[in-house]
Amino acid sequence: MKLTPDQILIYFGPITLNATLVFTWFVMGLLVLGSWWITRKLSAATQISPGQNLLEVLVLGVTNQIRDISQQDPAPYLPFVGSLFIFIATSNLLTILPGYQPPTGSLSTTVALAICVFGAVPWFGIRRKGWRAYLQQYLEPTPIMLPFNLIGDVSRIISLSVRLFGNVMSGTMIGAILLSIAPLFFPVVMQAFALVTGLLQAYIFAILAMVFIASATEVQTPSSHLSSPDSSNSSGDVSHG
Repeated sequence: MKLTPDQILIYFGPITLNATLVFTWFVMGLLVLGSWWITRKLSAATQISPGQNLLEVLVLGVTNQIRDISQQDPAPYLPFVGSLFIFIATSNLLTILPGYQPPTGSLSTTVALAICVFGAVPWFGIRRKGWRAYLQQYLEPTPIMLPFNLIGDVSRIISLSVRLFGNVMSGTMIGAILLSIAPLFFPVVMQAFALVTGLLQAYIFAILAMVFIASATEVQTPSSHLSSPDSSNSSGDVSHG
């Protein structure tokens, strides 16, 4: 029994498509069709469709999380972070379908998502702070920290990709083992557990991505330790009085 989604599913002569590509495009197509179906008849009335209600809950929830983490306007980051969360959550939740293999159970998918985060961090950082101020942070607190800061950025790719891959793949393997031991009871329990874990992993990945972006876009505001002239004059008047 193969537990990896990288097995070959479709052959077109010399061209082969593995399960990761097939199910990734399946998830993307499902999200595109679902978003079109929900947004084709948006309403501002009190009574709205269940799909619009779910969409508004997702957008509002992600928006509040971004605002709480970054203490900034969430609008520039909402499309990217929201897409990460929805894609990963949908990929994990669809494990209830027979024969479906989550693309997030492949290391190639999780590495690709982590690389997207790796590229988004300097993109948002330079847009908000400028390239000079952004690159300056690699030399803080001293230029000696430059290689360590670069290693820290690269380690984000490894940590994000391996964490998501390990959790999704381990759940698949445990479910397959329990299925061979007790094919009636354990799969139901593990399936429910996998749904909760899939949502949790999507949430953690999106939160970590936003934490990295927030650290790159944070603008340092120097605090003034000097008292204002008015306050100093007033204190002088009081002392002379």
